[in-house]
Amino acid sequence: MSGGTRIIRSREWARPPAPVRREVRRALPAGDEGKPPLLFVPGFGSGAGAFAEHWLDHAAGRGFPAYAVSPRGHGLSAPGPGATLREYAHDVVQEAAALPRRAVLVGHGAGALVVAYGLARYPARAAVLVSPVLGGFGPLRAALARNPFGTVPALFGGPLRLSRRQLFSRELPEHLADEYADRRGRASARAQWQLLRHRPPEPAVGDPPVLVAGSPDDRVVPAKALTEAARRYGGAPLLFPGMGHELMLDARWREPIDAILDWLDKGSVL
Repeated sequence: MSGGTRIIRSREWARPPAPVRREVRRALPAGDEGKPPLLFVPGFGSGAGAFAEHWLDHAAGRGFPAYAVSPRGHGLSAPGPGATLREYAHDVVQEAAALPRRAVLVGHGAGALVVAYGLARYPARAAVLVSPVLGGFGPLRAALARNPFGTVPALFGGPLRLSRRQLFSRELPEHLADEYADRRGRASARAQWQLLRHRPPEPAVGDPPVLVAGSPDDRVVPAKALTEAARRYGGAPLLFPGMGHELMLDARWREPIDAILDWLDKGSVL
C-alpha cells in the first residue's frame, strides 16, 4: 500500500530478528478496572528500571497495569552488540503482543522512535512519546554544543555519555542525579548511527492517538523539536517547564505521569 500501512514485509518474514531474553518489570493494580496496560520503553542506554523507580507503581495505583521492557542490550536483557532499531522495535512489539489487552506504548528519548517504528507493526490503543529523540542531526548538534567530550565518542562507535545537567533539573539532589546517571549503559553503535540516518517510521496501524510530552528546558531535546514531533501527530506538546530530559526520574516526576494518565482517562482511549 503506497502511503499507508504495509501488509507484506517479506524481509522480516525471511530474516526475523533472533529471539533474546528480555527484562520486563511490572506493577499491577489491586483490582482489574478494565484499563489498558501500559508498556514503557526506555531510551538508549537506559533500562526498564528507569520506569520501575517511580512510574510503574504510580500508574498501577491509578488502575493501569504497568510494564516496562528493556530492549536487547539494555538493562538486564541479553546483550545486543550489533542491534538495530528494527530489532529494538521487534522486542517492544513482541512484549506488547504478549499482554492480555491491547497496550498503550510509552517511549522515552530514543525509545520514542522505537515506539514510532513499533506502531507500524502493532495496533496500540494509544502512544505517548516522552522527551522524544526522533533522529536527525538536531539533537546531535545540541549535544555537541553542551557536552562535546561526552558526545564525540558516539560519532566513532563509542558510548554517548550525557551529563547529569543534560538529564536532570537542579531540583534533583546531586547524589540522586549521579546515581541515576551512573546506571546508564549504551545502545549498539549501529543503532546510534541509525538514529542519525534512518527511514521515517511507516504510518501507525489503526491511527491511534499520540501524545507528545517533554520539557521546554530539556537540554537534550530542544523545545522546537517537541513542537515539531507533536505536529507530526496532529497536536501540541504537553510541556513541563523546569524539568530535565529524564522526566520519570526528575524531582517532579509525578507531574508528567499524572498528566499522561489523565489524558488516557479523559480521552478516547478508554
